[in-house]
Amino acid sequence: MIARLLPYPALAAALFAMWLLLAQSISPGQLLLGAAVAVFGTRITASLNPRPARVYSWRKVVHLAYLVSLDILRSNVAVAWIVLTRKAKRRSGFIRLDLELRDEVGLAVLALIITATPGTAWVQFDRTTGALLIHVFDLVDEEEWIMLLRTRYEALLMEIFEP
Repeated sequence: MIARLLPYPALAAALFAMWLLLAQSISPGQLLLGAAVAVFGTRITASLNPRPARVYSWRKVVHLAYLVSLDILRSNVAVAWIVLTRKAKRRSGFIRLDLELRDEVGLAVLALIITATPGTAWVQFDRTTGALLIHVFDLVDEEEWIMLLRTRYEALLMEIFEP
């Protein structure tokens, strides 16, 4: 019965906690609304019928998390420097990358990594060709970006999510 009401209890707890953290004040009404968001949010997620992610190397997951944390920190500093110093030679641009990664969960993680890193944005992905379009705020060397994404992220994600 509870499993049908809350198919993903951890997600429900996270949604409930997030609702309370974002609320202006904690009141019975906010508790009720938070519980409703948690219940309906998990039921909607269950209706999407997501396939469970299969992780083949947890050691690589830890390594990837470390790399992403460093890159996000480094990118925050770089973008802040560009904005604060109003660097005149900044050039934005788009990069097209042909991915070998095909696992849906791996692609979703790559999208999160790229979008969470300041100065980059996942723009478009063509599932049939594997072509990914990324916008870079300060594009100095396109080939360097392609090699970074291919060797630093795509290779690790393939080791994590593909057999």
